[in-house]
Parts: sequence; C-alpha cells; structure tokens
Amino acid sequence: MELYHALNRGVDKRIIFLDDHDRARFVHDLFEFNDSGSTNNVTHSFRNKDLRSPYLKKKERIVDLHGWVLMENHYHLLLSERVEGGISQFLRKLNIGYAKYFNEKYRRSGTLFQGRTKKILIERDSQFNYILHYIHLNPLDYLTGAEDWRIRDKKGIKNTRNALDYLDTYRWSSYLDYAGKKNFPSILTTSLFNEHGSYTKTLSEYLMDAEFDNDTKLNLE
Repeated sequence: MELYHALNRGVDKRIIFLDDHDRARFVHDLFEFNDSGSTNNVTHSFRNKDLRSPYLKKKERIVDLHGWVLMENHYHLLLSERVEGGISQFLRKLNIGYAKYFNEKYRRSGTLFQGRTKKILIERDSQFNYILHYIHLNPLDYLTGAEDWRIRDKKGIKNTRNALDYLDTYRWSSYLDYAGKKNFPSILTTSLFNEHGSYTKTLSEYLMDAEFDNDTKLNLE
C-alpha cells in the first residue's frame, strides 16, 4: 500500500470555505465522490446532512481516507488507493464538484483551486510517524499563541493542554474521530494509525516533546 499526503488551496490563496455549510458540503463530497461511478456528473445534490447515512456506506470506494483537515483556504488529505488510479479519479471529482458548488453559491466563475492537487508519497518511517499529527495540528494556526507550532526549535507549542483542548473544539478534521468522539466516522479508515493504542495519547506525547524539542522543524507542505 502506498500512502499519499494530498493538499490543495484556493487560487491566489483565496478563502474556499466561507462558512460551516461550505465545510459540511466538502465533507459530504468526501463521501459522495469516493466511488467507482462516472466522473461525468460531479454536481451531486446535497440532500442529506446526515453523513452517516446507510446509503453512503454502500458505495464502492476507490480510496481509503486515513486523515483530513479543512482550513480556511486549503485542505489536507491522507489517502491510499483501493483501485488503480483511484486517488487521481477521486481528487478530480472532489475538486470539480466542490468548485461547481462554490461558484454557483457565490455567483462567481473561473478556477477555484490553484492547480492540480499536490500529492506527496509517504516513503520514510519519519514521515509516516508524524504525517497524521501534522494534518491534525493545522488548526493550531487559529489558536492565539500557537501559530508557530511547526517550528519546534522555537518552542512553537508552548502548552500541550491548551493545544489539545482547542483541537477538541475543531470539528473540521479527522482528529475527533481518532480521539474516540464520533464526528464523521463513515468517511474514515482509522486502522492504519490506531492499531497500536490510543492516538490521543500518542499525539499528547508528541506535543509534550515539542515543548522541549530544540532541533526539529515539522513542515510537510
């Protein structure tokens, strides 16, 4: 199995999620477009906000989504393929479908994303050990005093408890599901990272280490 970190952002770094309905729509699309159906119709209607609908579970998935986060102007996904070419097909449908929704809602036209989604192959153990943490820690950009969390040698993470408390309030990532608080479990495959114990404990230990680490910079973009 090959694991990929996929990320894309709005053109000219524009905000692409203006409210919670936009974010819920994108999460819905993470369900809706993860199937082997045709890419011709990528404007699926947003009829049901219950993302745990049994109908959605019947889809023939083409990728496994191991982690995700939505930020104001970009997203991160952690993906592996179930079928050959599944990641490219999924990302194409996801980007086109969301852009059509966004342009129609906000009465705009043109490109929404800055280009093709960047895909980074996770090749080394060091990448594998930290990539899920990296994705889940992105919302700390919005926590006053924690904006430098990527730069460990400057003690960007100053208070582990505050960081974890903030992540508990941020719905738009896979962190809550990994922490055992059902959020959007039906879109997620957690077995790859949760098989060796508590993910929350692992992340907490990483954050505590980061308060004192003096030689590591975590920047996977």
